[in-house]
Amino acid sequence: MAVIIRKAGMADVQVAYELLNSYAEKGELLGRSLSSLYDNLRDFQVAHQPNGEFVGVCALHICWQDLAEIRSLAVVTKFQKQGIGRILVERCLADARDFGIAKVFTLTYQPDFFKRLGFSAIDKKELPHKVWTDCINCPKFPDCNEEALVWQR
Repeated sequence: MAVIIRKAGMADVQVAYELLNSYAEKGELLGRSLSSLYDNLRDFQVAHQPNGEFVGVCALHICWQDLAEIRSLAVVTKFQKQGIGRILVERCLADARDFGIAKVFTLTYQPDFFKRLGFSAIDKKELPHKVWTDCINCPKFPDCNEEALVWQR
């Protein structure tokens, strides 16, 4: 399937919000408020079909000088297993390289997906405290069973 990957724009916020929160309702990722999506819009890449249909979303959130997070990866169910998630993550990793960021982590319930993209497991305790600001607002905190993985160039 041919998809178009581009930086998110204002017209993508509502559909990304609905997609991300549909997965959050199932406990598969951390939901995002509309305010958070607008505040962090520049972090997001979106995938569309050539006809304009929204397919997926992913963000690279810069945490510190040499650390960023892949977050909010979601692909519309009917488009899963077609490589779109991989393309979105690879685009975010390319952005990390462009910024000179050598270390990118993710917290996920899908560790095998990220391992296939070159991420490796790490102990959550290795991540700086600044990373946990989103976790405090999560309904699963402090009993989260997401796995931490890291990609380094």
